Parts: sequence; structure tokens; C-alpha cells
Amino acid sequence: MGARLLDESVVFAEGVAECDRVLSGLVGWSVRGVLRQEVGAPSLDRVDVVQPVSFVVMVALAGVWRSFGVEPAAVVGHSQGEVAAAYVAGLLSLEDACRVVVLRSRLIGERLAGQGGMLSVAVAERVAVGRIESGVWGGVEVAAVNGPGSVVVAGSGQAVERVRSVCEEEGVRARRIPVDYASHTAQVEQIRAELAE
Repeated sequence: MGARLLDESVVFAEGVAECDRVLSGLVGWSVRGVLRQEVGAPSLDRVDVVQPVSFVVMVALAGVWRSFGVEPAAVVGHSQGEVAAAYVAGLLSLEDACRVVVLRSRLIGERLAGQGGMLSVAVAERVAVGRIESGVWGGVEVAAVNGPGSVVVAGSGQAVERVRSVCEEEGVRARRIPVDYASHTAQVEQIRAELAE
């Protein structure tokens, strides 16, 4: 989608270029290059790449909406989307928002990678909480509520795999998210002080 919008939307391309200008002093790669999958561009499989790129796409899309006259009364986001929302709402400068997203993703990759996993499960939050509290899904936490019948749980890799197996036995759709850390859980407290500083 991003690569196509670079070609089809001047506003989107300008938004990406503005973010790329700021990010160029913080990372050694180009968002434009990543979106176009240019030779030598880093992979979106890396957390320190995918999170800043996702942030840039969100910010550039907000510019596209505004170009069509859509001016939000409120802006919300999840994960790096919270940072994008803070920027779009005018609470953070682009420079500060980019610094936060880059540092956060770098710390996740350096300090949390290899310590856990995440699993998308097709159940309501109350069902997930009940299973966690009963011990059926021991060792995980609810990391995100994506809809009335969809949550993400996260924890150690072993715990996530156990939950996946239980879901499979019960006929509940569960899909591993291709990350090796437990985002949006107590595990992230390890990087809180450094990120806050």
C-alpha cells in the first residue's frame, strides 16, 4: 500500500519525504527505500524498521485525509500509533515523535527480542481474561483488544505456544504474530526508565 501511495498521492509522498528528512539523522536507512523494497533497504521483519515505517505511514495517511477535508475531532492510536496520534494532534513535534518511535523500537530490538511472543486469538477480552485467570492460559497477558471477538495475548515463547496448542485443541482460531518479544505486557517495563529518560 505504501509503495503504491508514493506513486499515486503527492500528499502521501510529501508526508513520507518530510518524515524521512527527520528520520535520516536517527536511522541509517530510508522509509521510501523500505516501502519500495529497494536493493539494500532493510527488511520490515526488523522491529527497528517496521515500527518507524508504520509510524510514517500513519502520519502520511493523516495528511492525505486532511487533504480531502477530513479534520479529526480526536485522534487515538495503539502502540507506535499512540505516538503518531500525539503528533497528528499537535502534542509532539515531528522531531520528538520520530525520536520516541526510533528509540522505542531500538530498545525493543536490543533488550526484549528473544524473550517472548504474541498470539492473535479470536475470542472476546472477557473470555481471554477468564482463561488467563483460571490458569488455562497461564503465563500470558492480554496485550491488545482488537475488537469484540479478537485479542492479542503475549508472554514467554513457551507460554504463547501452550496457549496456541490449547486454542487449536478447542477449535479457536489463534495465529502467532511474527515477533519474538511480548509487547504491551509487563516485559516492556525493562525498557521504561531508559525510554522515559
